[in-house]
Amino acid sequence: MTPPPDSLAASNASPTLAPGIRRSLTTQLVDALRAQIESRELAAGSRIATEAEMVQRFGVSRTVVREALSRLQAAGLVETRHGIGTFVCEAAASPLLQLDPADVAGSLDALAILELRISLETECAGLAAMRRDSARLATMRSALDDFTRSVDTASGTVSPDFRFHLEIAHATGNRYFVEIMEHLGLRMFPRTRLTATSIPRDEYADYLLRVNREHEQIADAIERGDADSARTAMRLHLINSRERLRRAQS
Repeated sequence: MTPPPDSLAASNASPTLAPGIRRSLTTQLVDALRAQIESRELAAGSRIATEAEMVQRFGVSRTVVREALSRLQAAGLVETRHGIGTFVCEAAASPLLQLDPADVAGSLDALAILELRISLETECAGLAAMRRDSARLATMRSALDDFTRSVDTASGTVSPDFRFHLEIAHATGNRYFVEIMEHLGLRMFPRTRLTATSIPRDEYADYLLRVNREHEQIADAIERGDADSARTAMRLHLINSRERLRRAQS
């Protein structure tokens, strides 16, 4: 089956991104692509441009493009089909929970989101342990493998980190867990704040490996079907994340 045309690459109306720091460029690219999707300039099922094409068209780095696509994927606007490309998803109903990215940009809001996650994902892990299947376990492990391969860059670990937590939500069999997690998306992760603050660059890979060991403990408990241990491991992981962010602010 021939994939749909690359609508973004073919468009002559692609917006120009203003100079600025990488994070603001990422936000601008997300907004530009979101606008094309919401206006139907990029229709459902359309394949968007490749990383290389967007780098050239928008004058940004591959890291900016990858972060932007990860955010759009987390928001349910696009999906990546391995070996084929990234495609615009069918429109979904507007979620009841509305969180503006600007609202969770500050440190206090990031801490509040972590408090929400502690409550939400602790039970999520317990249910996942009781209801998981071999396919979900495999995708969890795949996300953790991708995390380990990406420890040299902070941004490279955010997407597999999100995938791991999202797979746990899927494993509960409760679509409302999934919908809340998808809406929170990559805004759940305060990693960029930690990168820029308290952790020296030469120690950052070790820090990320410690984080992923916490993930492994959660995955191990889910795989064993041990709901209590899965809840405990998830709660400890998120409490540690909250404390790491608090220390970074001090």
